[in-house]
Amino acid sequence: MSDESLIRLDQFLKLKNMVSSGGEAKIVIQGGAVKLNGEVETRRRKQLFVGDRVEFQGEEFSVTDPLED
Repeated sequence: MSDESLIRLDQFLKLKNMVSSGGEAKIVIQGGAVKLNGEVETRRRKQLFVGDRVEFQGEEFSVTDPLED
């Protein structure tokens, strides 16, 4: 497992089709609707790492290493 971040929170929401645009990602993140590892995260540029868990609208996604997918 690498110590390097893989993706930003706003990018991850778009990648997983939880939002349709960067603008929508900004609104839901800054509005407190997204949790990172069980805690509300309001920084849209927050860097994510392998093993992080992102929750939004009752769905949870884990950040995985793209080389292992």
